[in-house]
Amino acid sequence: MIRTVAEARAALDGGTTTSRGLVTAALDRIADPAGEGARTFLKVHRERALAAADAADALHRAGLAPVSPLAGLPVSIKDLLDVAGEVTTTGSKVLAGNPPAVRDARVVARLRRAGAAIVGRTNQSEFAFHGTGLNPHFGTPKNPWDRATGRIPGGSSSGAAISVTDGMAIAAVGTDTGGSIRLPAALCGIVGFKPTAIRVPQEGCYPLSSVLDSIGPLAPTVTDCLAMDRVLAGVDPDAPLPQARPAGTLSLFVPTNLVFDDVERHVARAFDAAIGRLSAAGVRIVTGPLPALERVKELVALGGFASVETAHTLARIIAEHGDAVDPFVVMRIRRGEGATAGTWLRLHEIRAAYMREVWGAVGHHTAMAFPSSPYVAPTIAELEADIDRRASINAVMLRNTMIGNNLDCCGISLPCHVPGEAPVGFMLTAAPGRDDDLFAASLTLEPLVAGR
Repeated sequence: MIRTVAEARAALDGGTTTSRGLVTAALDRIADPAGEGARTFLKVHRERALAAADAADALHRAGLAPVSPLAGLPVSIKDLLDVAGEVTTTGSKVLAGNPPAVRDARVVARLRRAGAAIVGRTNQSEFAFHGTGLNPHFGTPKNPWDRATGRIPGGSSSGAAISVTDGMAIAAVGTDTGGSIRLPAALCGIVGFKPTAIRVPQEGCYPLSSVLDSIGPLAPTVTDCLAMDRVLAGVDPDAPLPQARPAGTLSLFVPTNLVFDDVERHVARAFDAAIGRLSAAGVRIVTGPLPALERVKELVALGGFASVETAHTLARIIAEHGDAVDPFVVMRIRRGEGATAGTWLRLHEIRAAYMREVWGAVGHHTAMAFPSSPYVAPTIAELEADIDRRASINAVMLRNTMIGNNLDCCGISLPCHVPGEAPVGFMLTAAPGRDDDLFAASLTLEPLVAGR
């Protein structure tokens, strides 16, 4: 099975496959009744995807270069993104009666112009409002690790991650408000990139938090995420790509407080082994307490941006259709009820101080490094059985990633586990606007972190 953009382009250039062949194979995996396609995709765009593949093949036969590395390749999009003529349901049944979108979301339009074959819309946590990936309305796609037991994929971009791990797409578009790209990438053993929020336009994306939302890719490798980022961010195709940097020029700060609380032994062992490999390769590793990190607790105590915003934007839906919404999502939304204008202003004051203090202390490093999730993927049954347990696990799993959203970071999760063992994510968190620098560092660090 062809898994990466580079493998696909090499096969296309070598004449050993066609774009129609690649897209058909992806669509066949989606349709396979023995696979996860029915739980991964909420809508499949078979005819349009095949048409995009045929257009890419026609250009290839004519001897014309592809318009982008993604041309003719199968890509999935999250159910938060508008597609002209379709209702954007955000993993929920209560929005099914809404009018269809008039136009494609900006990022969807950019993917089409880049020639990508969009195979369909992927499942997610309802309204993108938790990190487990459970969806009581459409089912929960199972994590590829220990599928027999049935473990969560992570969320909210659950279907995005599984579409990639199971070869139903070469890359996926997800969103990240508190970790919804990096967390499922970490739990499923792939790469997930969260850009600085302003980098990718959000027009046509159903909002969770106007302050924290960002749109980015999940894919097998850093290079794949980079190819997606160029398109999603609208970077000039002729602009030079970030290049790997010498390991000795990189400096990582590893905080010793907060981010390692409650970390499972398997996660700690995989992370520590990766740090050891980086240090041996010449990467400068600095460890120590970062007291300013603790200020994120002040934001959580006030309800957080997402709960305050959704308590307002979804108030009518919860009042009229609350019984049809995932009770866990309702519980999280209601944390923001009662917030005042003063609460909103205080959240922004705390965030501004938080960013100033953290980046003032560690912004001179290439990035901060710590585990993407303190836990490996728990079982679906465990979380479905006990909503309080679900809330507790969700809060801990999102703790490390949400730090970055509140810092307006760019961030990436890289797999650092031994193949065959439970996936573990190694997260790099860099200052706002340093996306290309983070990509350059990640190209160097990816094989070292993975032990290759």
